[in-house]
Amino acid sequence: MTASALPDRDAETLRGLPGLEAVDLLIPDANGLLRGKRIDPQALEKAYDAGISLPASIFAADITGNTAESTGLGFDIGDCDLLCRPVPGTLQPVPWSRQPNAQLLLEMYHENGQPFAGNPRYLLRTVVEKLRALGIRPTVAVELEFYLLDNKLDARGYPQAPVNTHTGERDHTTQVYLIDDLDSYRRFIDEVREATRQQRIPADTAVAEYAPGQFEINLTHRDDPLAACDDAILLKRSIKAIAARHDMQATFMAKPYEHLAGNGLHLHVSLYDEQGCNLMADDEPGREPSPTLCHAIGGLQHTLHDAMLLFAPHANSYRRFQRENYVPLNGSWGYNNRTVALRIPAGGAADRRIEHRLSGADANPYLVTAAILAGIHHGLTARLACDTPISGNAYTQTRAEIPRTWQAAQQSFSHSRWIGEAFGGDFQRIFAALKAEELRLFEQQITPL
Repeated sequence: MTASALPDRDAETLRGLPGLEAVDLLIPDANGLLRGKRIDPQALEKAYDAGISLPASIFAADITGNTAESTGLGFDIGDCDLLCRPVPGTLQPVPWSRQPNAQLLLEMYHENGQPFAGNPRYLLRTVVEKLRALGIRPTVAVELEFYLLDNKLDARGYPQAPVNTHTGERDHTTQVYLIDDLDSYRRFIDEVREATRQQRIPADTAVAEYAPGQFEINLTHRDDPLAACDDAILLKRSIKAIAARHDMQATFMAKPYEHLAGNGLHLHVSLYDEQGCNLMADDEPGREPSPTLCHAIGGLQHTLHDAMLLFAPHANSYRRFQRENYVPLNGSWGYNNRTVALRIPAGGAADRRIEHRLSGADANPYLVTAAILAGIHHGLTARLACDTPISGNAYTQTRAEIPRTWQAAQQSFSHSRWIGEAFGGDFQRIFAALKAEELRLFEQQITPL
């Protein structure tokens, strides 16, 4: 096949994939799950030139894969197709595939060429453009926590940690940051590292986290938030696929174990001007934060309730919010403090940034990042003030203020004027209807308890 319709970077990638047998065309849905088509490589140039058709109901798919008709994207519009076009620069190999395969991200458009309003990637782009219109260049990095699970359930029918390859026994204790745990799962971690290298995903750190079989893989900072979220989505796909090759499952569920720490998605955000100067830079910690840092924190605190459904989008998400479990319970902030929601990591003033610690790893990275950057934009434009930073244990100094249930978060999101202004009424309506349908299905279930 020729590569005349492909952007230069994608054409270069294609030339490095001799014998290609298939290409996965991927579009992340509202829940961050990858949907799409698998095509013959000969059809790839046509996909770039003319696009491909996929139903708009992709963005009405609930977590079980069924269309939430209340979104208006199913039978109401005849389950019609819309045009999807490749995201330039996202053609990458699928390193774990037995045959030479590739993958390519898509975005959805209306017939008139306007982006589809329910597409989370498009929403993020609109927020980034608002910040750049102020002369601000946001830079973000995504940190994802996940558990490795044995394919075999325990005697109660619940998930359990894999057998440790070093000891031959199943781990039951917590050894946070233990290097031996990285050694025990070295083959898996090395394969993930190689897969990220081949896909040009900038992963730089692997950490054994606060529970048996729990790990965190960090992505480096990107001055393109959309690319940073593309990396996160493809990293998730890589981790799950490579875990399956090792006869394990990888889960990004917010709270897979009732008695162990949950999985978080932590987002680091820096703000730079056009000359590359850090706008959050301030004096030493303990003094007054810079005006930009203060307004950014103020905006995040002010919009936290309304955006909670984006940070914690599922019923299980709210199981994660427990005292003294490395998850924040309100919008508190502080320097070098992991008990707050908005942590200012240690480092020099020129490296000043916000680590947003509320989201679960089950959340959609595009929507999380969009909500955080939109909150910052609101704080900067409205010149909102932050409160006093917390030193020490925030659990004993503050009270819980976030919506603690899925229902409460849905109510805040559905009735929020700010959500409609920041993301548009169409997205607010679609996402609220989708989550209401998921809640209805969830409440019909008869649990063992």
